[in-house]
Amino acid sequence: MIRLRRPATAAALTLAAVATAVLGLAGPASAHVTVNPQEATQGSYGRFAFRVPNESDTASTTKVEVNLPENAPVGSVSTMPVPGWTVSMEKRKVDPPIEVHGSQLTEAVSKLTWTAAPNGGVKPGEFQEFAVSMGPLPQADRMVFKVLQTYSDGNVSRWIEEPTPGAEEPENPAPVLTLTAASASASPVASAPAPAPAAADDDVDDDADTGAATAFGVAGLVAGLAGLILGGLAFLRTRREPAAKP
Repeated sequence: MIRLRRPATAAALTLAAVATAVLGLAGPASAHVTVNPQEATQGSYGRFAFRVPNESDTASTTKVEVNLPENAPVGSVSTMPVPGWTVSMEKRKVDPPIEVHGSQLTEAVSKLTWTAAPNGGVKPGEFQEFAVSMGPLPQADRMVFKVLQTYSDGNVSRWIEEPTPGAEEPENPAPVLTLTAASASASPVASAPAPAPAAADDDVDDDADTGAATAFGVAGLVAGLAGLILGGLAFLRTRREPAAKP
């Protein structure tokens, strides 16, 4: 009996060790605020959503502040209504002004703040998206949005660290929108007109066909008239000749 128990005990210990290792590797990962999509074209307009997950087990997210980068101003920013939330917009002066589609941009949105209604917000285990429309996107390599996430218990998560290309992701990374230059092939290409000689040949062929049809029609008409005249003469001749005696 002792020999039978030892393998069972060893197997149980082995399974416990494996389970501990798996559970340790499958521990909760740190989620962070992101912007989606994460890539767009310079000079274009687009719809973007700031996705805010709730990392607290006991508190709700009640306020989200999104700071737009000062070095990459955007001329137009509008927000989409989010049920249970209100949004406010702050602006700043652009000095010196920059030219956007032939106009001088002297003012740009600097901050968007969403605030949840009382007893509302993003509850534990949930996330919320806050959509905006922006454009024209600046002539820059990227836009870094520094975000503050406030919880109902007063804690604040600061997603403000700028990621460095090629380096490890920081502990509290800010959402980044990568901007690419517009492709030259995206410009419309004028369609080439049809060659003039081909069109002229078609016209000549059409005229020849029309002329041939007209000539055949006239010839037919003349032949018909000739037949009618000959028939009339023959009829008159038969009337003038005396009838043969029996």
